[in-house]
Amino acid sequence: MGPHPAVAAIRLAVRRALHDVLTDLTDHPRIPSGAGTVAGPRTATGTLPLVLVACSGGADSMALASALAFEAPKLGIRAGGVTVDHGLQPGSDLRAAEVVIRMTALGLDPVESVAVRVGRDGGPEAAARDARYGALDEAADRLGASAVLLGHTRDDQAETVLLGLARGSGIRSLSGMAEVSGGPGRSHRYRRPFLQVDRQTARKACMVQSLPVWDDPHNIDPAYTRSRLRHEGLPALEKALGKGVVEALARTAQLSRDDADALDAWAAEAESGVRDEDGRLECAKLYALPPAVRRRVLRRAVVAAGSPAGSLFARHIEEVDRLITGWRGQGAINLPGRVEAQRQGGRLVIRQG
Repeated sequence: MGPHPAVAAIRLAVRRALHDVLTDLTDHPRIPSGAGTVAGPRTATGTLPLVLVACSGGADSMALASALAFEAPKLGIRAGGVTVDHGLQPGSDLRAAEVVIRMTALGLDPVESVAVRVGRDGGPEAAARDARYGALDEAADRLGASAVLLGHTRDDQAETVLLGLARGSGIRSLSGMAEVSGGPGRSHRYRRPFLQVDRQTARKACMVQSLPVWDDPHNIDPAYTRSRLRHEGLPALEKALGKGVVEALARTAQLSRDDADALDAWAAEAESGVRDEDGRLECAKLYALPPAVRRRVLRRAVVAAGSPAGSLFARHIEEVDRLITGWRGQGAINLPGRVEAQRQGGRLVIRQG
């Protein structure tokens, strides 16, 4: 008899993600079978690739950890884990230590806990997220990990789409979380195998495997926007519209991401054609672009001038866009990061003040 359907589903999702990691390592030689070590691709340092799981101890990430521990050895991949102690609740250090013990019991190695200090920028949820990813990046760099798996589920994706819709930030915001993401130089670091797996499947997989899980009280605290959306907003939508809202929102995320990627590529290609011989943006040529492409060109230019991407919202770009489409002699536009945008002699000048 095979594994429970829930366990089979999470293992399949992780197996696919690991195969994608191996595809990214195909330029490295493989270890011959029977050479005394597990066959598999080598990293640049000559070791078997390491894939980490970011594990909070909750059902989603514990299910992910168990599936990684099961699938990785069969593919010649070392499997490890990291838990981040945000220090936001009493006893968080003890809970992090328990998560380390649980991951070690699954057979993951290396396993470690990383304590972070959460700031205040962007609100409590955004600050905790920034601190968490900073810790995961540091651990992945230090341990030489080829990838970090995250336990975001289809339900998380649906919530992210709704939050983006509420912000009115455009199609990129509606595209939710990418299956593969990362920062500069590490664009394929983070993998989200469970974006097509619902939260209930992950919890069921933990239950049938007798995996202990920890339910974060922040997830049911109405002080947090995502918590209110999860326990009030989405149930209300399903009551009004019927079942299938989560699946529909997840599909919307993928369709929006495909469209946004295409528009981003168009903007990147169009940017060189709207600059003069000195590299300055020409307003007349910008005006001729479709609005969706023009605003992307403007956003790229503003970020390149030093404005933090995370602090740059649609309303900022709309103000800059009015220098092109609604020019009436208005003054400079002040943007995050002490960046200014102003129109001078038919050119758009964007610089840090």
